[in-house]
Amino acid sequence: MIYSSGSEWLRAANKRIVLFGMSGLGKTHLSNMLREAGDWFHYSVDYRIGTRYMGEFIADNFKREAMKVPFLRDLLLSDSVYIASNITFDNLAPLSTYLGKPGSPSRGGLPFDDYCLRQNQHRQAEIAALLDTRHFIGRGRDIYNIPNFVCDSGGSICEVVDPEDPKDPVLTALEQDLLMIWIKGSEAHTAELVRRFDRAPKPMYYQPEFLEKAWIAYRVEKGLQEDEVNPDDFIRWTYARALAHRQPRYQAMARRGVTVTAEEVSEINTVTDFNTLIAHAIDRKDS
Repeated sequence: MIYSSGSEWLRAANKRIVLFGMSGLGKTHLSNMLREAGDWFHYSVDYRIGTRYMGEFIADNFKREAMKVPFLRDLLLSDSVYIASNITFDNLAPLSTYLGKPGSPSRGGLPFDDYCLRQNQHRQAEIAALLDTRHFIGRGRDIYNIPNFVCDSGGSICEVVDPEDPKDPVLTALEQDLLMIWIKGSEAHTAELVRRFDRAPKPMYYQPEFLEKAWIAYRVEKGLQEDEVNPDDFIRWTYARALAHRQPRYQAMARRGVTVTAEEVSEINTVTDFNTLIAHAIDRKDS
């Protein structure tokens, strides 16, 4: 780790971290709090994915839908309107909408092959965005003169790396420059995330092997052809399994850094609170 002790972390003039863990446990909340303090540069991996690497895919999808409407079609063909994504750190809906859900087109689903194509686009984009972290560390320091840096990773980071490979290129690059911090949820947090997802299912990125097995197992269990699948029902069925699949991958990643719990994160109100928590996390890792 780039900080050998809690006291070294507290003394560091340039603190650099990457937060990872399940979506909904506080990564972006912490990142926003640190940024608002004024001396932390906030790099959002999901924002980078949705702008730099998948922005054109997203905009083209909007245009493809607009071309189905005669009024908008004529305006697009005459360059009379401009269609673009308005993605922000706090609103990633354009990216989620593009990823979509597999299943019956009549229910808003995508053919499975098209869905897999978009999943692969996301995988490549996420890897590229994670490897861009060093570039943004430099930008934060050299352009904006901001000393500290937080990389706010997506929940699917564990799906695009090999946590068990000590030479994984993405994890190696990250741990050379930043302290890796896992925000670990409890079983109660997982249950709440599942309940929340069940109320409002959202598109997700899945590891290809996991997705293929889930797609087959779901259709066998339900006795459905691909074009009969209810997209929301499939991703509800898959979500809890995906969280269970991710947990040991996060845990393996955490061996390269430190672990804090979602309960501890929920009690943080200031940057001082945060720095104290991370110092304790570093020291207890070595105890």
